Amino acid sequence: MSALEVRDADVYYGRVHALRRLSFDVGEGEIVCLLGNNGAGKSTTMNMLSGLVRPRSGSATWNGMDLTTAKPWNIVADGLIHVPEGRRIFSTMTVHENLLLGGYTVRDKRVVGERLDRVYETMPRLAERRRQQGGTLSGGEQQMVAIGRAIVGGPRLLLLDEPSMGLAPLVVKQVMEIIAAVNAQGTTVLLVEQNARAALKIAHRAYVVETGAVTLSGTAAELARDPRVVEAYLGA
Repeated sequence: MSALEVRDADVYYGRVHALRRLSFDVGEGEIVCLLGNNGAGKSTTMNMLSGLVRPRSGSATWNGMDLTTAKPWNIVADGLIHVPEGRRIFSTMTVHENLLLGGYTVRDKRVVGERLDRVYETMPRLAERRRQQGGTLSGGEQQMVAIGRAIVGGPRLLLLDEPSMGLAPLVVKQVMEIIAAVNAQGTTVLLVEQNARAALKIAHRAYVVETGAVTLSGTAAELARDPRVVEAYLGA
């Protein structure tokens, strides 16, 4: 069963054709990765799914919701939560305050508290730094805060845009392990990543996006063995 379906989506920025009849789907409980170089259209895809960019044609549906017309705040309230590229946490707020912001649509404070406990259990480093200002954290710790903030919102589908960007290899491994743990707890994940090697280790399926269109798709294991993917994204 597909939780998310995108069919023939076309997105333009002025005269620039950013997405070209893009089609893909994400099944309930999966980690699906979109691979591609800079400018391929991956972030545009995430922004379209979040209601920040509207397609000129095509469709995008999430559990029956039409994402091409829904308001961004209604999309969040329905459980589709986007962690944008660059983390974008609040530098002068503490880790705990940043995490609490993720629950702004949740009326039941008990639920927010339970989700905070889950974040601190999944990412003990954040529990150690809960009173530390966001701007004083390392890049990896800031990425953990960004993911944790999303978890407090109660995502059923988590969109992650370049979570490994700018991180050291050991930290990338830690972040990917966190994403896999979040998925194992029941959250479906759509992951945009340039680090194909790291992404394919945790993804169930993947799509290669080039100039706004899907050019390859398959299981993560299949793409990791595909000579075209090896040459373009994995190295020899």
